[in-house]
Amino acid sequence: MLPNGTMRAQIGTLILATSCIQIGNGFFGTFISLRVVHEDFEAAAAGLVLSSYFVGFTIGALRCGRIIARIGHIRAYAAFAGLAVTATAAMPLLTGPLSWLILRGVIGFGCAGLFVTAESWLNAKVEPSERGRVFSIYMVGTFMALALGQLLIGRVEVATTAPFSLIAVVFAVALVMVSTTRAEAPRTGAAPFLPYAQLLRAAPVAVAGCALSGIITGAFYALVPAWMQGEDIAQSTIGFFMLVAVLGGLAFQVPVGRFSDRFDRLTVLTVLGLGFAGTAVAVVYLPHNPAVVLPAAALLGGFMSSFYPVCVANAHDRLPADRVLAVSGRLILTNGLGSALGPLLGIGLMRRFDIDGVLYLMATAAGALALLAIGRRVTSPAPPHLERPFEILTPQAAPLAHDPLGGTDESRSA
Repeated sequence: MLPNGTMRAQIGTLILATSCIQIGNGFFGTFISLRVVHEDFEAAAAGLVLSSYFVGFTIGALRCGRIIARIGHIRAYAAFAGLAVTATAAMPLLTGPLSWLILRGVIGFGCAGLFVTAESWLNAKVEPSERGRVFSIYMVGTFMALALGQLLIGRVEVATTAPFSLIAVVFAVALVMVSTTRAEAPRTGAAPFLPYAQLLRAAPVAVAGCALSGIITGAFYALVPAWMQGEDIAQSTIGFFMLVAVLGGLAFQVPVGRFSDRFDRLTVLTVLGLGFAGTAVAVVYLPHNPAVVLPAAALLGGFMSSFYPVCVANAHDRLPADRVLAVSGRLILTNGLGSALGPLLGIGLMRRFDIDGVLYLMATAAGALALLAIGRRVTSPAPPHLERPFEILTPQAAPLAHDPLGGTDESRSA
């Protein structure tokens, strides 16, 4: 066991490095939405570019555990960071829908690898009694980093290559931080295989909720900034709007988590779905001025960021504790596919019906989740809350499940 001081330093380095990655991610997600508007891509091409990150991230989250197990944490982290840096630096050199679709997918894969590496590494270093506190700090840090990334939007010229260089620098800084620390190989462990059919029978609302949550989140983060750019809204205002949405998501985590652990999770999902749908529809009809839009952004961000973790907790309630990692892997895939589908569905609606089309799409998805939760609540008794309570999970990407056994994430691919 490492001395406490050394261990704290390594844990702090991992959390800080991951926060750097999330600063870059938060900035990149909003920036690329603005940049595809500037490049004037066709609607279908723009939707594919905006979706490809989520596809790459989902594949990476499910498959990169084998890479980590084979070459070790530091080398894997360097490889994943190198992928993200290289693909980011290549984007201004290879401008076009097809090349950007591929490169954004590579970036998503690399970022997933970075997060899986960091989380499994943290699990190896942290004592079980301290894991909850450390991961709470980790997740709050990533939320704050996502928010900080939005503040950079108003300080760059979207049409230049400088934003790509800034993102590459942030990713490279994280690589330097982690590559200069000493790794400890985590214990490996395999989770039982879980067929999708079994998960669907046991927790159909959780599966559907993860897909619908992905559609909502993918559409919101990819398309709302693009629409605001098309309306000639100042970049600083766009960044501030997205900042408020991220902070709203952070503010909802603790109270929603407490309600989720105390009451039936399907009831909580019903309230969240109806709350999001009502807010989204209200935005269509209310004046689009800061006094209305910014509180709405906080509410939308809060409701939206709470869907996925409540769905994950609901699924864990309904399946044995030894299936935690298998369940998480399936839900990651489902959420990632939804996240990729959201921009594809939304961009066509936005081109035809303006932002109202996107708002109605998100409201419909949230309303469908609420109805599914109500139906399941009526037909199925609520399960007892088991050993996996609500956990804070970040927005904007398919969140990764934490391995409570300190093993590698190899089992995520199950």
